[in-house]
Amino acid sequence: MKNVLIVEDDEIIAKEVAKHLALWQMNCTVVEDFQKVMETFNQCGPDIVLMDLHLPCYNGFYWCGEIRKVSQVPVVFLSSADDNMNIVMAMNMGADDFIAKPFDLQVLTAKLQAILRRSYGASITVHKLEVGNISLNLDDTTATIDGDKLDLTKNEYLILKALMERPGKVVSRESIMERLWGADEFVDDNTLTVNVTRIRKKIEAAGVPDFITTKRGLGYIVGE
Repeated sequence: MKNVLIVEDDEIIAKEVAKHLALWQMNCTVVEDFQKVMETFNQCGPDIVLMDLHLPCYNGFYWCGEIRKVSQVPVVFLSSADDNMNIVMAMNMGADDFIAKPFDLQVLTAKLQAILRRSYGASITVHKLEVGNISLNLDDTTATIDGDKLDLTKNEYLILKALMERPGKVVSRESIMERLWGADEFVDDNTLTVNVTRIRKKIEAAGVPDFITTKRGLGYIVGE
C-alpha cells in the first residue's frame, strides 16, 4: 500500500480524493495545519504528494521547494489556476505533473498509478473491491459473498464494478451504459434495467437484499 500526502485546503476535495484513493489501496494523509506541512510530510513518509497551488500561509510552490530540499518524492499539483505560467513554474520547482481542477477521480487515479510505476518500478494495482459482504476480484472478474462465489456474466460484472468503485455515490445510467457499450453504439435503455435486475436477484438469492438501490431519474447506488 502506497502512502499519499494530500496538501489541499478544500476539505471536501481532500476527503473525496482520500476516500477514492483508499479504494485503490492507497493510504492517504490529509494536511490539517498548513503551517506544518513539512512536519506532516516527515511523519507520513509519503510515496507521492498531491499539492494544491493556493494554500493558507505559503503556496504550493513554496512547499514543493521545501520538499525538494529533502526528498525526490513525486509531487503532483492540483489547481484551477492552470495557465501556462503556473504549469511551467510548477515543473521548474520539481513537480512531476499538473492536474487542472475540476478533475475526474478516475483520471487522477490513473495518473498517480502511472507516476508511481515510473518512480518505484512496481505495479500499483488494486486486486479487489469490497462493499459490505460483497467482494469483487479484479484479477479474475469474479464476485463473492461471504466467500461464496457469485456467478456473473461479463456485463453484470462490469456494472457491479462501476457501482462498487463509487460506494455511497449515485452512478448515472448513462455513464454505466457508455462504459459498457460505448457512446457510438445504440443500446436499448431497457437492456441496462434487465442486467441490473438479474444482478439484484443473484445477490438477493445469496442472502444480501437491497444491495443496489435505484435513485429514480438519477441512477443506481450501492453501500448507501
